[in-house]
Amino acid sequence: MSKAQAIRMERPRYFREQPQQAAERVSGSERDRLMERISDLLRERDAVLVAHYYTDPDLQILADRTGGYVSDSLDMARFGAEHEASTLVVAGVRFMGETAKILTPEKRVLMPDLEATCSLDEGCPPDAFSAWCDRHPDRTVVVYANTSAAVKARADWVVTSSIALDIINHLKARGEKILWGPDKHLGDYLQRETGADMLLWDGSCIVHEEFKGLELEKLRGEHPEAKVLVHPESPRAVVEQADVVGSTSKLLEAVTTMDAREFIVATDAGIFHKMLESAPDKVLLKAPTAGRGATCSSCAHCPWMALNGLHSLLRVLERGDNEIQVDEAVAEKARVSLGRMMDFARAHKRAVAGDA
Repeated sequence: MSKAQAIRMERPRYFREQPQQAAERVSGSERDRLMERISDLLRERDAVLVAHYYTDPDLQILADRTGGYVSDSLDMARFGAEHEASTLVVAGVRFMGETAKILTPEKRVLMPDLEATCSLDEGCPPDAFSAWCDRHPDRTVVVYANTSAAVKARADWVVTSSIALDIINHLKARGEKILWGPDKHLGDYLQRETGADMLLWDGSCIVHEEFKGLELEKLRGEHPEAKVLVHPESPRAVVEQADVVGSTSKLLEAVTTMDAREFIVATDAGIFHKMLESAPDKVLLKAPTAGRGATCSSCAHCPWMALNGLHSLLRVLERGDNEIQVDEAVAEKARVSLGRMMDFARAHKRAVAGDA
């Protein structure tokens, strides 16, 4: 057995090894040709493109140019539900396509690559998670939106990072004990902020988990005027140094509204496209993933998001394959847990966009 195999066996992971494929590189003329052909096919197929903030900038540009949308995953799904197009093309990871299908079962939902998944989703298998829930029947099950349809169906509540604090505080005030999954770092943040009684599933995002507290402290010393923006899926040592902790939407808003020139950003580097588009005069620095204990298996960019590209998008529009299907019984249960969050948001006038 090799050392690498031994390390993989020792890691408490459920998910398979992440892809090592880098984001595709397309020359200028080829890029223009692909974008024009994809734009034509979107019109011909009565389709609209929604892209996550973490996808390649070319896909974000194309979504904006063709009347689509770039946002967080739940917001992408809501846009698709409200859009008149009969087909929704989701550039992101699989749970995002599933969420879109749950909210718009009458529409066709396609994805450029069905292998584009997520370490939080992969690290929370429905059967294992359900068995864990069964062992704690006295607890309210709250899951992060970055989960499969089946896990959402097992939950009492689904939350995004923007509304999680409000809902956990609400449940705590009602005297409820919570079973949280799957991101342990986000769960730890919520537990510390609210004081709620929470048991945490041992899952994490491979991108955010790599940010290093000690190296971030050093970088802050080199840039003392910089504001630190951190997604709460990051480790505690990183979160504790933040000027702003929040969802991708909240971090994007911070760059455009805060009176600072430099920002150190601890989330997927795909967000830099929209940040620079919204605030071109700002200087953005990647929070460190290097340093003691670093593996740099993602280097601040999700390898599954990198499976989305212009070629794969063109292919799915030409062939019409890679359609997302969700069992209706599962979707019906998932709509209940999602619906609780949306009803809470309406009642308390809170935003629900903001999952990773």
